[in-house]
Amino acid sequence: MSIRIGIMGYGNLSRGVEAAIRQNPDMELAAVFTRRDPATVKVKTEGVPVLNESEILNWKDRIDVLVLGGGSATDLPVQTPKYAEYFNVVDSFDTHARIGEHFANVDAAAKKGGNVAVISVGWDPGMFSLLRMVSDAVLPEGKHYTYWGRGVSQGHSDAIRRIEGVKDARQYTVPVQESVDKVRNGETPEFTARQMHTRECFVVAEEGADKARIEKEIKEMPNYFADYDTTVNFISEEELKAKHSGLPHGGFVIRSGVTGLDKEHKHIIEYKLQLDSNPEFTGSVLTAYARAAYKLSKEGMSGCKTVFDIAPAYLSSKSAEELRGHLL
Repeated sequence: MSIRIGIMGYGNLSRGVEAAIRQNPDMELAAVFTRRDPATVKVKTEGVPVLNESEILNWKDRIDVLVLGGGSATDLPVQTPKYAEYFNVVDSFDTHARIGEHFANVDAAAKKGGNVAVISVGWDPGMFSLLRMVSDAVLPEGKHYTYWGRGVSQGHSDAIRRIEGVKDARQYTVPVQESVDKVRNGETPEFTARQMHTRECFVVAEEGADKARIEKEIKEMPNYFADYDTTVNFISEEELKAKHSGLPHGGFVIRSGVTGLDKEHKHIIEYKLQLDSNPEFTGSVLTAYARAAYKLSKEGMSGCKTVFDIAPAYLSSKSAEELRGHLL
């Protein structure tokens, strides 16, 4: 039987999940739920119903895993614990400073309902988190450095769009090349967030909106922009569509460490992603972890999990024998 996936919301990330489901023959898209008028939402998968969010509990026995496609600023802190009580769920919560709080809230709800919830899934947090953990374990004497971009951050762009007076926005995260060069050279300096990345914002303001206030709110937003050199550019809707309609992203994790009795040998581990479509790639990661949530639930597990808690084999549709034979 196919793993029946439900999707909450139908933005860029959810469309990426829908596309990924098509590439996984052990899965099927069961339903899409939205806060909008369902008649206005057209999905790409023929025969899949689009329903109002209020109808979701009627599908409790028809969905194996619910993938939450909302944003981390305001959606997921409410939706994930709300639905973890009734469904196995997967989300992409990416506000690093609040992951501990989010985990506790979701864990309580998932355990109450006897479900599995996997949070903070994607490439960072997510795949990059795994690489940081593994490289830290392998090279305990060292430091790790994570660089994002240059690329569009969905979470940061969403946070800007939530500001009153903003019609649309794109935010690019840009590594500071000077710091990258030092790390790749084997140095292990202490950097501030500001020394590692800058943030470039392209904002379409509503007619008559107070642009000075919008810029101030962006630059002072905690957990998103306050700790970075941030540039805010106000542009037209036409220019945003013409020059910033794509959603590329990527980045790299570097671990610089030493081994030897006298710590005489230097080593650098680097893991890189270069993504044409941030939401499609993130959606693919969410889909793999939806499979893991399903498997864990079938084994009787419950509660909240992160990528650290899930063995890699749970992500794959291949058998243990196939994995050992072809990928080990």
